[in-house]
Amino acid sequence: MDAVVGHKPALVAANQVAALPPENRLVMPTQSLGRWARSEERPRSQPRAWKTPWFSRLFVFGVAFLLTAYGVREMYEVVSVSRTTSLQYILLALFTVNFSWIALAFSSSALGFLVLLFREPATARATSLSRRTVIVMPIYNESTARTFAAIAAIRESVDATGLGDNFDYFVLSDTTNPDVWVAEERAFLALRERLGPDSRLYYRHRPKNHHRKAGNIADFVTRWGGHYEHMVVLDADSLMTGYCIVRLAAAMEADPDAGIIQSLPLIINRNTLFARLQQFAARVYGPVIATGLAQWAGRDCNYWGHNAIIRTAAFAAHCGLPDLKGKPPFGGHILSHDFVEAALIRRAGWSVYMLPDLHGSYEESPPSLIDLSARDRRWCQGNLQHGRVMFARGLKWPTRQHFATGIMSYLASPFWLMQLVVGIALVLQVKYARPEYFTNEFTLVPVWPRFDPERSLALFGLTMAILLAPKLFGWLLTLFNGAERLACGGGIRLTISTVLEIVMSALLAPIMMVIQSGSVFQIIAGRDTGWNPQRRDDGSIPFRDIVRRHRAHTALGVFTGITAFLIATSLFAWMSPTILGLLLAIPLSWASGQLAIGLWLKRRKLLLTPEEGAPPAIATRANELQTEFARQRFDDADGLLALYQNPDLFDAHERMLPHLPPRQRGQIETERAMAEAKLVDAKTIDEAMAWLKPKERMIVLHDRALLFLLQQLEGPGRDTALAAE
Repeated sequence: MDAVVGHKPALVAANQVAALPPENRLVMPTQSLGRWARSEERPRSQPRAWKTPWFSRLFVFGVAFLLTAYGVREMYEVVSVSRTTSLQYILLALFTVNFSWIALAFSSSALGFLVLLFREPATARATSLSRRTVIVMPIYNESTARTFAAIAAIRESVDATGLGDNFDYFVLSDTTNPDVWVAEERAFLALRERLGPDSRLYYRHRPKNHHRKAGNIADFVTRWGGHYEHMVVLDADSLMTGYCIVRLAAAMEADPDAGIIQSLPLIINRNTLFARLQQFAARVYGPVIATGLAQWAGRDCNYWGHNAIIRTAAFAAHCGLPDLKGKPPFGGHILSHDFVEAALIRRAGWSVYMLPDLHGSYEESPPSLIDLSARDRRWCQGNLQHGRVMFARGLKWPTRQHFATGIMSYLASPFWLMQLVVGIALVLQVKYARPEYFTNEFTLVPVWPRFDPERSLALFGLTMAILLAPKLFGWLLTLFNGAERLACGGGIRLTISTVLEIVMSALLAPIMMVIQSGSVFQIIAGRDTGWNPQRRDDGSIPFRDIVRRHRAHTALGVFTGITAFLIATSLFAWMSPTILGLLLAIPLSWASGQLAIGLWLKRRKLLLTPEEGAPPAIATRANELQTEFARQRFDDADGLLALYQNPDLFDAHERMLPHLPPRQRGQIETERAMAEAKLVDAKTIDEAMAWLKPKERMIVLHDRALLFLLQQLEGPGRDTALAAE
């Protein structure tokens, strides 16, 4: 795979094949959230296969209800030793909401634990396929070495199954950085030349990233979706083995009622402390949680936006997302589109389910706490938007439960924060405030609010047990499985890793509580989030940025600690985990992104996962290809200069541009006019590169007339490149 600039015959050969196949359009009507008739739901092709898991649902929601009822009763007894005040009633209400949330998570995980304890995983392999499937990877300002290495590794793995001819590959770019865009084209052309004439690899760049990822997928479906019965949707950090993809395709072919089949992605390739904590948790605890969810949800499951297979025509017919009325953050286009797409396709009568025991589905995770919080802010807004979707007409009640779960996953943080604040206020009231109330019966002394300390301690223990149970379930299952126990470093190291993960999670939880609470308050106040590309590589953040981001958290920890200690030492002891986490926010955040700490733990086989001890072949191959592709240095080059210096690349870029309608007379676009004026004034390519701003460069790259002006500029670098060819 030689550099495009210095390998003219390869590039010419690659250009002989169109970057895109002929269009085969599907209509994708915008769905209504306010109108739906039962008659619009399709009849089931295999009614006998639709077995509603009533027993599992009764177990999950019944156990959660009983636990909540018991917890609320105990909490009422704690606060009602004497006459109950309004603050105590508020505390009881907040406790009810928070406890019910963790009780439901516990009961679902308990179901997953029981299923995994007694059920053997499926190992069937598909031997034939009769339908065509496309694998699509939406990208947005990503590293080309990483993304195209992943596509190449996935294709090799699929071809190794012997069923590769049933699959095509699309890279769907929404990139807004001009240098990255040109790098993507160079990487695409080079990979296509490497794969040969039967590459079945296509690339499309969208001029405007309307509706972001959802719009990116919708654009593909409406233009080329008619070619394919199914599509496997990836993220830019996704990896899926050929075995996993073929199994998904076979499952879709075998089930004519399936609309979406979701795999369970595991986290791999992570080395910073924070990412390794997430990687270990996802590997050890994730299957328990996912299996429980899949068991009670059945065919009413959810979709997480990637590493899943979708019936293309059904998606087109029923998943056209409407814009929500009003302005962001609650209005506008839907950010967390995947939940809504699952809801709409399920409403139309197609099933959505998960195969949690299907191996070979992988993704990556943010490398630090700050990176996670940046992504989490967008997810928070998207999930809170679902409050305007969850009551749409025709949705199934499990779908509404998925929406409620997503919303509560973010509202839980401000609710816990409010519970802490009310708890402090009550202790403060008991210690300092003068009572202003008396009992109805005559008494010479006022009645102070009091608590039952023994019940309070027992309730605290129950709450912690419910919170930690999913982690303990995952630890036990891994401990019982000899192969996985050894792959995680053995029983002792597995136990130490579990304890380490629990301790670190407990310290990081107060920081995330405050961050998520801030996100919720910002969204309620009307502040919209952006859509910045994610940092996917391991690496640290400058310490001054960490201090700036967490100094308020540290100050809050100092204030809370001093206040609690002055009020009562018992209150200080009760709040010490929260206080400690906030006080250590800066060093914890710094440590979270440290590669050295993560690798030190890895060398000692701590936080080890089976995929690290025996890396999946596809991950090893993708890493090899990424190293090889990175040597081409496409990501390091100036896009305009690369086009200018290589006429063949220039020609290929021009061929891939869509044919846009001509500009109407009298309508002047300011930025285009500025770009044209700078190109006219410039005499050399160096002057043009110095004068053109990033947005103007994007305009030049989109405009054939401006590209012609660029081509006419003087530049010795071009003569050198041509001579080298």
